[in-house]
Amino acid sequence: MAAVASCGSGAGSTGSAVATASKSNVTSFQRRGPRASGTNDSGPRLVSIAGTRPSVRNGQLLVSTGLPALDQLLGGGLAIGTVLLIEEDKYNIYSPLLFKCFLAEGIVNGHTLLVASAKEDPANILQELPAPLLDDNSKKEFDEDVYNHKTPESNIKMKIAWRYQLLPKMEIGPVSSRFGHYYDASKRIPQELIEASNWHGFFLPEKVSSTLKVEPCSLTPGYIKLLQFIQNIISEEGFDGSNPQKKQRNVLRIGIQNLGSPLWGDDICCAENVSNSHSLTKFLYVLRGLLRTSLSACIITMPTHLIQNKAIIARVTNLSDIVIGLESFIGSERETNTLYKDYHGLIHIRQIPRLNNLICDESDVKDLAFKLKRKLFTIED
Repeated sequence: MAAVASCGSGAGSTGSAVATASKSNVTSFQRRGPRASGTNDSGPRLVSIAGTRPSVRNGQLLVSTGLPALDQLLGGGLAIGTVLLIEEDKYNIYSPLLFKCFLAEGIVNGHTLLVASAKEDPANILQELPAPLLDDNSKKEFDEDVYNHKTPESNIKMKIAWRYQLLPKMEIGPVSSRFGHYYDASKRIPQELIEASNWHGFFLPEKVSSTLKVEPCSLTPGYIKLLQFIQNIISEEGFDGSNPQKKQRNVLRIGIQNLGSPLWGDDICCAENVSNSHSLTKFLYVLRGLLRTSLSACIITMPTHLIQNKAIIARVTNLSDIVIGLESFIGSERETNTLYKDYHGLIHIRQIPRLNNLICDESDVKDLAFKLKRKLFTIED
C-alpha cells in the first residue's frame, strides 16, 4: 500500500522512494517477517501438530473426539488441557464406542496414547478400535486405474497436475493431517497402525497390590498409581515443556475407562454415605492440574447412574470441563415408542467449556438422539 501511494503522489515523491531503496540496496517491496536485527516476533504462535487446529472462537488448540458430529457440538473439538467426562449408559454398550473412537483418532493422527482401565487390558482395548473410513474417492479411483486397469504411465501423468509431479513422494504412514475422521464400527483398525503407534497402558490389577494399605481420607491406591503414571509420561516425554521433545511436538491423548467404579477401589457406587467420598474429586482436581500445564487431552467414562450420592455427581461435574450423558433406550419405555423407533438413545449435553472463565457454558441444544448403524455412530437433532 505504501508503494502505491508514493507512485501516485508526484515525481518528487517517486524519486525519493527510489533513492531510499537504492541506499538500502533493496527494493521498496519488502516481505513482512522478523526484523534483521535479530529480534523475534513477540506475538504468540500456536504449535503446529498433526490432527489439531485452532478454535475459531478463542484460538485454543483443539483435537478431534473421533466423532465429527460431537466435535461440532463442542465448538470445533476437544480443547487441549481439558477433560471430557462421558456418563456411561446403563448397560455400557455405547460409551465404549465413543471411548474407542477418541483413541483411534489419536492413532490415525500419530498422537501418543495413554490408556487406563481397571476392567480390561489396554492392549486388548487397542485391538478393538474401529477402522477409519477413507473417503478420498479421487485417490481410490486413481489407485484402481493404476493397479486394476494397468493404465499406461503417460496417461497417469496426464491425470495429475504438473505442479504435483515436482513434489517428493511421501511414504504411507499412520499420521494423517486431516482433522476428524469417520470410523467403521464393524471393522477393526489395521494392525500395522497399532504397531507403529506410541502408546502406554495402565492396567490396574498389574499396578496395585491387594495388600497395599493407605490412610483414611486419602486417595485410593489405584488413583495414586494412575496419577503418578500420568505425571511420569507427561514429564519424561516432554508434554509439559520442561524437557523439550527431541522430535516433532506431539499431543498426549489420555483415556480412562470406568473411573469411579468399584473396580478402581472406590466405594461411591456402593453406598450413599461413604467414608472416603472425596477420593474421586481429589483425583480429578490433580488430574486437571496436570492437563492444564501440558499438551494433553483426556476422556473419562464413568458409571454415574450407579453413584447414589447426588452431591458427588455435582462435584464431579464441576471438576470436568465437558460433561456428556448417554441414555440408552434398552429396557426403557422409549424402546417401544414410535417416536424413537429410528434411534438407540439420547445424548445429553450437560456442560460445555467456557475456557479462561470462572463459570462453564451451557449448550443451547440439550438433548440429541443417536443411533448405531451397521458401520457408523451418528448424532442427530
